Amino acid sequence: MSPDHWLVRAAARRPDRVAVEAQGERLTYAELLERAREAAQALEPGRPVPLTEPAGLDFVVALHACLLAGAAAVPVDPRLGEVERAAVLANARSPTREDSAGSVGVARGEGGVALVVHTSGTTGAPQPVELTRSNIEANALASAVALGLDPAERWLCPLPLSHVGGLMVLLRSAIYATTAVLGPADALEDVTLASLVPTQLQRLLAAGPPAARRLRAILLGGAGASRTLLERAAAAGLPVTPTYGLTQACSQVTVAEAGDTETSGFPLPGVELEIAAHGEILVRGPVVAGGGTLRTGDLGRLDDRGRLIVTGRRSELIVSGGENVAPAEVEAVLEQHPAVAEAGVFARADEQWGEAVVAAVVARDGAPLDPDELRAFCRTRLAGFKVPKAIEPVGALPRTASGKLRRGALR
Repeated sequence: MSPDHWLVRAAARRPDRVAVEAQGERLTYAELLERAREAAQALEPGRPVPLTEPAGLDFVVALHACLLAGAAAVPVDPRLGEVERAAVLANARSPTREDSAGSVGVARGEGGVALVVHTSGTTGAPQPVELTRSNIEANALASAVALGLDPAERWLCPLPLSHVGGLMVLLRSAIYATTAVLGPADALEDVTLASLVPTQLQRLLAAGPPAARRLRAILLGGAGASRTLLERAAAAGLPVTPTYGLTQACSQVTVAEAGDTETSGFPLPGVELEIAAHGEILVRGPVVAGGGTLRTGDLGRLDDRGRLIVTGRRSELIVSGGENVAPAEVEAVLEQHPAVAEAGVFARADEQWGEAVVAAVVARDGAPLDPDELRAFCRTRLAGFKVPKAIEPVGALPRTASGKLRRGALR
């Protein structure tokens, strides 16, 4: 077992530091290393290992056992059905290897495959992405430079551990020899950092923000957040820092300053962003799976300071009457209305327009929703071709486990 392994280093430096807390239980680094070493003895190097445990100490032990043994960890969402789980495991055993310039980067890289993580599958079936130790380390170190690092860091993770956002909290904490806290999104009382998705932040604000005396940043990612939501968080005194990231880049690619309601911030140190001629965001750097250039499938632009502004997905662009409409732009306007908690905009086939812009909206605090009033509200803020042809009140928007809108389910 290599002495430069993250967990070995952390246990040597800070054996008595709490490595992870979950459900009222905790493991120090010395205890976590002992349990992971024992579990690693039963694993075969190079063989993918499915991790189906729910979020908790057993999952963390199993994850580190894989890393110690040199076996690729394949987190599997425990909520999947039998057929879905079988498909994930089959993909993990034989991942689709595309050129790293493609939208799914899964080629092997330096340091050996540490994780096989599946994308969220918002625009198709989830795809396996192989992340190496070098990818993960590069992301963790760049994130520490961008955010700063408190030696007594306590990073709250209420995200699914089957997705890269939650996994990277665990792995960054091990690399830093700090503490990961697995718990609900409102457990902010005694943590310094938290990773949330917009729906979690929205629920926090609806319930009244909890005490957060040590909190220095909430990293908000997984999906786009409206300016209205960010302004509400700032008014409540929550230090929200929007981020942009992808599974193929170890989760975090950019991070904004607290209080930034306009952008997703600057790229992490060592990460290069480029906007292609057609508006697609391109990512390069050591965080990218397989190396090379990652074509993200997302559209965006850089402001005059070099901060990233994400405008939507290429595949989600609506062409209505020959005009391009970015759903995120329409959603942002609808969510400015005081009666709207969140909105999901999608295309519906239409004889006259080819594709009609349609919006599903969720009421804020039970407020009445008048579609005609909402369309009039949009007309004062959007070009006519962007105004939804129909607005449909719904109880909730369909989302993935990582908080991304499942636009296809709205159709």
